[in-house]
Parts: sequence; C-alpha cells; structure tokens
Amino acid sequence: MKGALIIFLRSLILFFLTLILTRIMGKKNISKMTSFNLINYIVIAIIACLTSLNVITNFAFGLMALLIWSLIPIALDYAAMKSKKINDLINGKETILIKEGKVMEDNLKQVKLSGGELLKGLRDKNIFAISEVEFAVMEHTGDINVLLKSDQKPLSPKDMGQKVSPKIETQTVILDGSVINEALNNLGLSQGWLNEQLSNIGVSLDNVFVGQVDSNGELYVDLFDDLIQMPKPQDRELLYASIEKCQADLETYSMECNNAEAKAMYRKNAAKLKQVMDKLQPYLLK
Repeated sequence: MKGALIIFLRSLILFFLTLILTRIMGKKNISKMTSFNLINYIVIAIIACLTSLNVITNFAFGLMALLIWSLIPIALDYAAMKSKKINDLINGKETILIKEGKVMEDNLKQVKLSGGELLKGLRDKNIFAISEVEFAVMEHTGDINVLLKSDQKPLSPKDMGQKVSPKIETQTVILDGSVINEALNNLGLSQGWLNEQLSNIGVSLDNVFVGQVDSNGELYVDLFDDLIQMPKPQDRELLYASIEKCQADLETYSMECNNAEAKAMYRKNAAKLKQVMDKLQPYLLK
C-alpha cells in the first residue's frame, strides 16, 4: 500500500511538472519538429515515466535529470531567437534544392535526399513537373517549400489590376446556441444587431449550432436542424444593384431631357456615380 501511494504521489507531481515544462518549452507541431526536438521530448517522457514508476529510485535525481532536459532546450531556444548563428548551429540551415529551375544534386546528397524523394516532395505541393519550379528549399524541419516560375503562378487580383476588399479574421459569435460577446465586441457589433440578423433570416438563437461573421460583416449560421435551408445573404449585392439602378436612371434622364443644362447635370452625375460604382464593385460584389 505504501509503494502504491509513493507511485501515486510521484506520478501526480511529475504529471503537473511535465505539463508546466512542456508549456514553457512552447507549442510545437510534431510534424514541424527538428530531430533534436523530437528526441528531447522523448527523453523527457522516458525520464518522467521511469521516475514515476520508481525505476529511478532517487526522486531528486529524477527531477534533476528532468529539469536539465527541459531547461537547457528552453535556454537554447531563447539563444537561437537572439542569434542566427546559434539558431543555425542548433536547428541547422535551410538547403537549396532547386535554383533557377536547376536541381542542385550536390545539395541533395548533403541532405541525403534522393531524386525520387524530391519528386514526392514536389507532388505533395501539387507540382508534378520540375520545369514549373523556379526555386525550392528544404527547411530545417525537413519541409520542402517551392516558388513556381512566374508563368506557372495562378493569377491574383493584383496581377489583373483589380482591387479587392481587405480581409479580417472571421469571428465565431454563436456556439452551441450561446452568444460569444467577446467576438461581437471585437467586431464592434452588439447583440441587438445579431438578433436583428437572425430575425431577418427567420432563425431562433437556440437553433443555431455555429454562427460566424466574415470579413464582409455577413452572418453565416449552421443550424442544429440540417433540414432547414438557409438563404444566402445578399445585402451587398442589393446595395450595389440599387446604386446601379440610380446610375442607369440618371443616364436615361440625360438622354430624354430637352433642357441642355439639366441634360449636362444628369450626364455629369451619372459619370460620377459610375466612378463610385467602379470603386465599390470589389467590396460589394464577390
């Protein structure tokens, strides 16, 4: 009974100590870890397990080993943030695999990467021809990042000379039928606005599983009842259509009016409104 109590207390202490230490060491995705980081976490887990089960009988020695394997990597990570040389020494440097469309065979040998593995890494990026690649680099985590040649890149609104509305983070304002006031405050919105939006689409709050407000200020809701079809928000489209109708009416008046002064006024304001429409189009029409 005494032995079981000792193991229980050791496990309890080590559980919370390991939790604190790993949180201090930072959030790291396993797939993005370096080999050393992975080994470091494995050693910490082994030391904690052996000390917890009393395989390492001296608890103080177990704690000492655990702290060494935890605190030294924290110190090295801090030093790596301050110095690129230390960072390269600890984590390694990135390696260029393809430069100006040519495969760097010597660098492939340096990182022990075969031609087949390089092709697989490119296919993981949906690239099936080396001829499409301008530049490829292997990061210290082993990931391969690729820059396509200019004529292989997908067109962006900037390439086409088009302006698009700026994007902000989508905020979840309803979850499991409960309003998240903090998210509403971040958007500068009130619960009254939210209730009005729900009323407009004929939905009650308690039937909403998830509600999100996107960068355009539109509310998207997913209901508990999947049989209910939700109407697509069209506020921006309707606003643009109203402005477009006003501009068309002004042009019609300018053609039908017999008074030269009024005709010029209608034509001038129609042109101004057309300029406003051109500026608003990226923001109001998707």
